[in-house]
Amino acid sequence: MPVKSLSMQSLNIPFKQVFVHASAVRAETESVLVTITDENGVKGIGEGCPRRYVTGETVDSIQRFIETHRERWMTFTSVQDVKQWVTEHTSTIDQNPAAWCAVETACLDLFGKEAGVSIETLLDLPPLSGQFQYSAVLGTESLQSFEKQLQRYRSAGFTDFKVKVTGRLQEDIDKLTQLASRGDSTVRVRLDANNLWSNVGSALPYLKQLPGRITAIEEPLTVGDYDGYRRLARELNIPIILDESFLRRDQFTAIQNDLPSTWIINIRVSKMGGILRSLAVAEQAKDMGIPIIIGAQVGETSVLTRAALTIANSYRDIVIAQEGAFGTLLLERDICDPSLMFGAAGRLGTTALSGAGLGLIRL
Repeated sequence: MPVKSLSMQSLNIPFKQVFVHASAVRAETESVLVTITDENGVKGIGEGCPRRYVTGETVDSIQRFIETHRERWMTFTSVQDVKQWVTEHTSTIDQNPAAWCAVETACLDLFGKEAGVSIETLLDLPPLSGQFQYSAVLGTESLQSFEKQLQRYRSAGFTDFKVKVTGRLQEDIDKLTQLASRGDSTVRVRLDANNLWSNVGSALPYLKQLPGRITAIEEPLTVGDYDGYRRLARELNIPIILDESFLRRDQFTAIQNDLPSTWIINIRVSKMGGILRSLAVAEQAKDMGIPIIIGAQVGETSVLTRAALTIANSYRDIVIAQEGAFGTLLLERDICDPSLMFGAAGRLGTTALSGAGLGLIRL
């Protein structure tokens, strides 16, 4: 059925606590919500998270992108129209991935609701089922705050941790010592440096001093420094997680001749340019033997959490970690019912997501 309206609004939802890492300090969401309505009043919703330091986007740039293409999108009547637009506008989406993510997700939600099926069925993917395991994320707060967060996560049964490093050596040593001192062999720790160092010479001696068993490190150097990343992977004998350095499928050419064990790809649906492009990246990663993390932008609402489940569910065999699903544990309010958030031990079930489209109700 033809689209009657397509609108965008900025989401600025306060956090319950400030989130800090090397690239940004955040106290509220920085997202956009796209709503598409058909002639019967059925609505589809989609979310995108513009990040200037990741994709170069802003809320204003998303607004301009939508105004430029709105009339064409309002002629869409099926998922095939969406797929065709993705195929024909690769370079445009490359420049506006979060913007297109919001539009595409809203379209898929709408068409799923019109057909009375989930977005997985709409896309001929395995039905959403079972539980999903999420990581604890520890930011760059003070040691005292870190200890309190760690205790809460450990009490809740978490065993998988992503730790933001600060560049303040003793502080990072103290924090990682807190994790290592527990002597729990089931605990997995990976680091996220958010492009903290400009060269291997600065990063390597620092990272070698950190205690505990580190399983991987995310974006330690300048974005796109693949040669530096390769050297760090060899010297530290751990894989490098590509996040800001991997936004598009064509970037596989930069790593195609490496051992698969060199890399892990962090797939965040918003930065990849939507569900369809994220699925394509996951498929090629699987073909190349490269594991993936299903990531999240800080402050995502349940809309993007739900979108990410489509990729995680379809590629469970190569997913080594999943991030996000904080819901109202982080946000003062969510925009959907149910509010998708992990529970005990970081697990999220899907029994509440039985409705059509995304299976979410807009509040």
